[in-house]
Amino acid sequence: MHPKTTTLFKHNYQATGHVVINQGGTSSGKTYAIEQVLFCLAAENEKQVITVVGQDIPNLKSGALRDAQVIHSESEILKRLVKNFNHTDRIFRFKNGSLIEFKSYANAQDAKSGKRDYLFVNEANGVDWNVYTELALRTKKRIFIDYNPNNGFWVHDKLIGKPGVQLFISDHRHNPFADDLMRRKIEALKTEDLELWKVYARGLTGKITGLVFDNWHICEAIPPDAKLIAAGLDFGFTIDETGCLQVYKQNGELWIDELIYETRLTNTDLARRLASSGISKSTEIIADSAEPKSIEELKRLGWFITGAKKGADSIKNSIDILKRYKLNVTRNSVNLRKELGRYTWRTDKDGQSINQPVDTFNHLIDPLRYVALNKLNTKGGNGVKSRLPVPQPPKEGTLDAFLGLA
Repeated sequence: MHPKTTTLFKHNYQATGHVVINQGGTSSGKTYAIEQVLFCLAAENEKQVITVVGQDIPNLKSGALRDAQVIHSESEILKRLVKNFNHTDRIFRFKNGSLIEFKSYANAQDAKSGKRDYLFVNEANGVDWNVYTELALRTKKRIFIDYNPNNGFWVHDKLIGKPGVQLFISDHRHNPFADDLMRRKIEALKTEDLELWKVYARGLTGKITGLVFDNWHICEAIPPDAKLIAAGLDFGFTIDETGCLQVYKQNGELWIDELIYETRLTNTDLARRLASSGISKSTEIIADSAEPKSIEELKRLGWFITGAKKGADSIKNSIDILKRYKLNVTRNSVNLRKELGRYTWRTDKDGQSINQPVDTFNHLIDPLRYVALNKLNTKGGNGVKSRLPVPQPPKEGTLDAFLGLA
């Protein structure tokens, strides 16, 4: 049924536990493999109700739902078996009466509606335990869970090690379809931050501390009376995403909306994406000054674009500026939210933080910094002070074992 499968597909498909937990590093292919299993279960059995749950709809659209659409589009068998896909309700309906639905729940009360045969909780560390409990009580056959193990949470406290619970730990080495450049980038974390490397390169439960920004919050939308300051732009191509966002100001707070987060965009592609994202050619775009050729090409295409004012201490200075503001990040800014939750200070050999951030997970944070460097007064802000958490050295002891994987 599926042209490309990994060992994770095999182990999830053959799982016998009522709860099947997939703890994994980045690019391990865990979400993709679980969804391949769900398509098989829906196709092989009539009138199955399968629910895929995420923290919110924007997260699902940018992750699990997008993967599901790719799986469907690449399988000729699935194309014949699936009756239709309802974009509004986010439901795949099968000719045999089965369905796969993609949903999020605001609270435990909301989660009491509906019953299902199979449940998949995607990026479970973003889903409340009480919501999970209500969903689990209404699931007849099997529950699949996946997440990056940035920190321990309810899965570790309440599920792992209990009867009927299976745990698979995976990383990019279990995914033969992962890009080699991405593999090298993931492994390079070992020289930057051992805790990040444990989590994202080996899928081991970590304790990521020393986050650079703790002054950000999720908002539903940009206030209509907020003033647009500028757009920020960071260039990427092969494995590094091109990131673009717009920054607004209202009542001494910053409001940020992600617009672009894609790889393999040429400057011509980027110009089209800027236009389709709604950026006006009169809006100033602050871009990475290390790419003068790209800046010039976009200028010739009619965009109001300038380079960021970098200097010896520009990274520290721009972070200091941003930490003076409350940062309101729109719910649709899924990738920026993920970066903010991973962007940490570097540590020395003793585990003490040094005044430099780890140079990764920053393709939207960097353009945010560019806007701060060029457009924000260093004396501005609303008086919010953020005390830097002191990172702890990695814990000694036995690491998690690979369970169920060769």
